[in-house]
Amino acid sequence: MTQGASSQGSGNAPAFGDDLAFLKKYVDVIVLSDKTAATQVAVIPAYQCRVMTSTAAGTTGVSYGWVNRELISSGKKQPHINVYGGEDRFWIGPEGGQFSIFFKKGDPFDLDHWFTPASIDTEPFELVSKSDERVVCRRTMRLTNYSGTTFDLEVTREIKLLTTQEVNKHLGVTAKPSVKIVAYESINSIKNTGANPWVKDSGLLSIWILGMFNASPATTVAIPFTKGPESELGPIVNDAYFGKVPADRLMIKDGVIYFAADGNYRSKIGVSPSRTQPILGSYDAVNRVLTIVQFTFPKGAKDYVNSMWEIQEHPYGGDVVNSYNDGPPKPGAPQLGRFYELETSSPALALKPNQVGTHVNRTIHLQGPEADLNAVAKATLGVSLEEIKNGLKK
Repeated sequence: MTQGASSQGSGNAPAFGDDLAFLKKYVDVIVLSDKTAATQVAVIPAYQCRVMTSTAAGTTGVSYGWVNRELISSGKKQPHINVYGGEDRFWIGPEGGQFSIFFKKGDPFDLDHWFTPASIDTEPFELVSKSDERVVCRRTMRLTNYSGTTFDLEVTREIKLLTTQEVNKHLGVTAKPSVKIVAYESINSIKNTGANPWVKDSGLLSIWILGMFNASPATTVAIPFTKGPESELGPIVNDAYFGKVPADRLMIKDGVIYFAADGNYRSKIGVSPSRTQPILGSYDAVNRVLTIVQFTFPKGAKDYVNSMWEIQEHPYGGDVVNSYNDGPPKPGAPQLGRFYELETSSPALALKPNQVGTHVNRTIHLQGPEADLNAVAKATLGVSLEEIKNGLKK
């Protein structure tokens, strides 16, 4: 898939202005920005109020989100999923299992029978309000799961640009002036608008936020986890989604999971509630971009929907955090694109009528000299940039 590389962005990443000009040809874009216009965040209500991309250095700065130019410019809709891209997109889980909303009752769990619901794929969200630094969208929808349970719900998404002071507070460290920063959060709410409570026996939903970023051979995902014996906390990582991940693409070292984000090999990992910490990140050593994702992780929450493509023994034994690396689904087959994902989920939402469940996902991009980014990596992910860069080496 073409990425529209530009000489303005360093490495092979496109420039934000190029991506923005491209997007505006096909769809309405709302740009959130601070008074300096250095930090900019592009939001598209027509794509479920999706954060498409962002930059920390104005129109000539690197564009951090992956944009699928080929699909968007074609004007065509795909049957299974429309992978427009975007670094904070709204989905609803579970993807697989007896309570899946991506498979119809009785269908086998394979790619031919997997369909993303239109309300979280191609249908627009309604714009409720907007200002320079904030946008709110809403959408009502009806979903039916694999077991035949129907859900009536209202989704509200607020995208909010964060100030430098807010970022420093969330990071727990003050970045040096040489570091360019853009940060925003999505505040995602689901309201049960039906007459019946949602209960575990007939299936629950979750808020699922996925960020798609430009992959590169020098990009590595780093996920801190809670240390402890497997007998008490279970496996450190779930790498069974699309077949076992090869050892040179997944490494566990001293409290951190390292995962290759080169966009060359289809693979996915997950971390369970007992192992999760409310932070994950990645480092692009070519463009010197440290990305930190933080999210709400309610204390004591154990029930997370299971997205494995099978009838499940433990439908609420799912993962909180996921990372996906794209690649060909089979040798010689075309891939979705050169991107990787950082994903977070809410617990399973057992909502009574009119009750609301909320999940906040915060994305922070920092770009600058490695020596100055290093302090942020250590304070947030607990490891240095050298450790991240060498994370997949034995």
